[in-house]
Amino acid sequence: MRPEQREVVRSLVASGQLAVGPWRVLLDEFLCSGENIVRNLEMGWNGASELGSPMPVGYLPDMFGHCAQMPQILALAGLEHACLWRGVPSSVDRHAFMWRAPDGTTVRTEYLPGGYGNAADLFAASVSDDLEGSGDAVSVLSSRLNSRVARLDSWFGDDPFLAMYGTDHAAPLPTLMQQVAQLDGSNGIRIQVCTLTDYILARDPVQPGLPVVDGELRSHARANILPGVISVRWHLKEAMARAERMVERYAEPFAALWSPDWPAAYLDLAWRRLVDASCHDSVTGCGVDETALQVAARIAEAEHAGQAVRDRAAAAVARSVSADAVLVLNPSPSPRTALVSLDLPVPEDWPSVELVIGGDVQVPTQEVERNERLLADEQVEAGDLAALFRRVHDRELFGQQITHVELDIVEQSLTFHVATRPGDEPFDVAAEQQRAAAAAAERPGTWRVRTIDEPRRRLVAQLRVPALGWTTAAAVAADEPADVGAGAVWLTTESVAANGLLTVAVRPDGALRLESADGTVLDGVGRLVDGGDCGDTYNYGPPARDL
Repeated sequence: MRPEQREVVRSLVASGQLAVGPWRVLLDEFLCSGENIVRNLEMGWNGASELGSPMPVGYLPDMFGHCAQMPQILALAGLEHACLWRGVPSSVDRHAFMWRAPDGTTVRTEYLPGGYGNAADLFAASVSDDLEGSGDAVSVLSSRLNSRVARLDSWFGDDPFLAMYGTDHAAPLPTLMQQVAQLDGSNGIRIQVCTLTDYILARDPVQPGLPVVDGELRSHARANILPGVISVRWHLKEAMARAERMVERYAEPFAALWSPDWPAAYLDLAWRRLVDASCHDSVTGCGVDETALQVAARIAEAEHAGQAVRDRAAAAVARSVSADAVLVLNPSPSPRTALVSLDLPVPEDWPSVELVIGGDVQVPTQEVERNERLLADEQVEAGDLAALFRRVHDRELFGQQITHVELDIVEQSLTFHVATRPGDEPFDVAAEQQRAAAAAAERPGTWRVRTIDEPRRRLVAQLRVPALGWTTAAAVAADEPADVGAGAVWLTTESVAANGLLTVAVRPDGALRLESADGTVLDGVGRLVDGGDCGDTYNYGPPARDL
């Protein structure tokens, strides 16, 4: 926001007065993907490097608990130390422990007893106005210092205390260094203002005798980890997962495999939006409505950018596929055989359909449904007939391509025939409009105007596609219909649907009972509960008397 301050920041970083990095934002570790966490650290490190030396400490002060793999991620980035507050179990009784990931990776972790602002109230503006010659002010500060040392003594023992100055919504005190100078040495206590780098990197990253904590840090023993943020504003979580999947599983792999040029601008934009939305007060949905709207917009922008990359990369491959076939892509890093649903144009007189896969292998299909061919049926006065062609853009109508226009002056009918592909016949919308106007002038009155789609069928087939690869599927006529295991849904009563794999019954209260072929039962699915909440945006608070 203030690029003119860039050199000032550089100078403060160089002098050791300001620490930058290693993260871009203080994320939530459970509501975004592992790749999002890695990109956050990568972007933060690169951004901090442009301003000086990044802080080589995995600073995680306010996350609502920590994932088991965080030591692995930090170690992968070359960080040997972490520093955090929430989620530490009661078994930790000192200011440091070894945090061990599932693969055995450990990082020395500095615990912040009392939180990331555990000395924020030690110095205060109320006692800093008259330090010059004021014994009372120094006495107040000294008393506070003694009290804080006594409180932290059991955590640090003979080690220097790490007291975190500053906290949420607090501005720095202009007189901080004066207050420190007044207190330094009082009652034999030495005080030094430093960064986390100064304090933590003076410790051995492999410190013998420290307790070892394995895996996730999700304990409430020493701090509230605010689990309500996992479920509040669930649409943000759903959108984040969908957008991450679009960028990670489709856009980037497809671009790496098939894009002629690397779409850096789109992918950089997508990742900036995803990383920024992963902030621990953003995707968690614990802010005000205006914040949630902005977070949702950023996530949507990321998904749209990823979708553009995916579609362009797929289109590059599709250009090599014949017009009578469809392209089937596998985004997984292993071969897959799966039921694939395809919507294909099929002549009405074909009794059944098979698919030619990759140009040589023929597989059966199961027909699921046929399209409704009549898309529109209107009565239009002759004087308005030509105006209907304003709906046509080039040759597009109802999202389809016009193959030809049928005009019957005797029956006073105009029929637009549309299809997924326009075909090879030329089409001149202006000429067709003039033809319709001439016919309407010759036969005034009411005309019937229809739009008719080509015959299409939704088919399901078992297709095998290579790892991170593709194949083609083209429809050919077959004699007998097949059953490939997709099932066909039928209603057995007004309240039960079944397809051989799953039976769904609607209960009298509107919820669902699901029973699978193997006997697994889920009852009460989809039950909606509407109640009060006297908590805040972080915590649910059940009312004493709920309605």
